[in-house]
Amino acid sequence: MVYKGYLIDLDGTMYKGQAPIKEAAPFIRRLKEKGLPHLFVTNNSTSSPEDVARKLNKQFDIPADFKDIYTSSLATADYLKTLEGTRVFLVGEKGLAEALTLAGFELVEEDPDHVVVGLDRELTYEKLTKAVLAIQKGATFIGTNKDTNLPTERGLTPGAGSLIALIETATKTPPIFIGKPEKIMMDAAVTKVNLAKEEVLMVGDNYETDILAGLNNGIDTLLVLTGFTSKDDLVTLAEQPTYVVDTLDDWEV
Repeated sequence: MVYKGYLIDLDGTMYKGQAPIKEAAPFIRRLKEKGLPHLFVTNNSTSSPEDVARKLNKQFDIPADFKDIYTSSLATADYLKTLEGTRVFLVGEKGLAEALTLAGFELVEEDPDHVVVGLDRELTYEKLTKAVLAIQKGATFIGTNKDTNLPTERGLTPGAGSLIALIETATKTPPIFIGKPEKIMMDAAVTKVNLAKEEVLMVGDNYETDILAGLNNGIDTLLVLTGFTSKDDLVTLAEQPTYVVDTLDDWEV
C-alpha cells in the first residue's frame, strides 16, 4: 500500500525524552524528498507548536515547521469552541495555557465553565482541590489525553492520564478525552493534511494511543518498536497494527 500522507507521533517515535531516536530524522527527510504531506500529531500538551518545531530542528535535526505540529492543546482548544462558556480552570502547563488563551478562553481560578486537565509537572494539592470542587459544581471535565506514562530517557514517567485518573476518582465523573486515540483529534488531524482516512498512515510507538487512534478511526497504522509498546505486548492483543517495524529505517515510504 502506498500512502499519500502520514500522521506521526513524537514521544517514543521521533525521540525519547531528551534522547534522539537516530532513525527519525532520515525518515522525515525521505517524506520531504517525496513530497509527502505529514503532520506531527502529539498528545503532548505542555509545549506550543513553535516550541515543538524548535526542539525537533535544533535538538534532533528533524526538519519541522510549527504548522506541521498538531498538539492535544490545539485539539482541546478547537473542541472547546464547540461548547458554551469561555471560563476555564486549567491544570496544565505553558503549551495548553497558550493554546486556550489564543483561542479566546479566559483562565480563571473560580466559577469556571470547564476544567481542562493536561500534564502538569508543578501540580499541587490545592490545584487538584480546585479542579475537583469545580467539577463537582458542574464544570465540564475535559482531559487532553489518556497517556498514563511518558517514555523518557529515565523510563516511563507519569503522564496526563495519571493525573486525570486521580481527579476522576475524586469526582466520580468521567472526563471528555480529546487526544489520541479519540475521534475528536484524529478527525481534525486528517482534515489538516487534506486527505481521506484511507490515504494516510498513523505512525507511532504506543498501541494504547497511536495504534488505537488508527484502529478506532479507520486509519492504517505503523507501530515502531522504539518506545512504549514492545513486541511481547502484541502477543495478547486481538487487534493488531497494520504494520510493525523495529525502527523507521525498516519502512519504505
